[in-house]
Amino acid sequence: MIAWKQELHTLALTPAEIHLWLVFYDAITEKPLHSAYRELLNTTERHQEPRFYFARDRRRYLVTRALLRTVLSRYIAIHPKEWVFVTDAYGRPGLVNAQATDAGLDFNLSHTHSLIALAVTKWRSLGIDVENVQSRAMSLDIAERYFAPQEAAALTAAPPDQRQYRFFEYWTFKEAYIKARGMGLSLPLDKFSFYYPDDHAVAITIDPAIAAGDSKHWQFWQVRPKPEYVAAICAQRIGAEPPRLVLRQAVPLLSETEITCEFTRVSE
Repeated sequence: MIAWKQELHTLALTPAEIHLWLVFYDAITEKPLHSAYRELLNTTERHQEPRFYFARDRRRYLVTRALLRTVLSRYIAIHPKEWVFVTDAYGRPGLVNAQATDAGLDFNLSHTHSLIALAVTKWRSLGIDVENVQSRAMSLDIAERYFAPQEAAALTAAPPDQRQYRFFEYWTFKEAYIKARGMGLSLPLDKFSFYYPDDHAVAITIDPAIAAGDSKHWQFWQVRPKPEYVAAICAQRIGAEPPRLVLRQAVPLLSETEITCEFTRVSE
């Protein structure tokens, strides 16, 4: 029987760190493991799983909920079954458990074709978005309609063989920012824009009408855990030094490995 091991409640997380957890859920096919995941869910989550039509979507939902519950329990001595979540008016999930809120624990989730990404931090706002750049087609129409004019123009000017990846660079950065702000699509996507001072840098310009402070209040990273994926992280700056990112690849209840990935873009 696969079960949660209480002695795993030992992972340190300081306010100077962000932990990023990656799970490739298509590889998690063992039925006993799925059964163990269901044992960790609440009644609402168990009822939600079978409502997804496709088997891959059911698996993704199940693994996501198990990942979130087990990872949070690595930082706070709460059994995975006992986490209580709430969704705010903008659809952003948060924590109810007093031990977690008193400790400043926060998280953000994203998923795409075959990959789930979970970011965990303390005492700072953050957002994450991940996309499979091979499973979806880019759209100049979407860029022209929703992106800032500068971004749409830069995308159109990019060499054709680079547009697919460049589109998802913009997309993931924009999603990560609006998630960090906690306001979702109530923030117009054309009121802030990203640009790339060089091949490894990223910067943001924010319309004062929507800005909560200036652009220097936000730190950005981009990482490619595998060639077909791009992930963007946005985090609130606290203090002079940017937080350190720690990456782990995991199978909930089974394994976890700290990994190293090159950051393809980082803000100053």
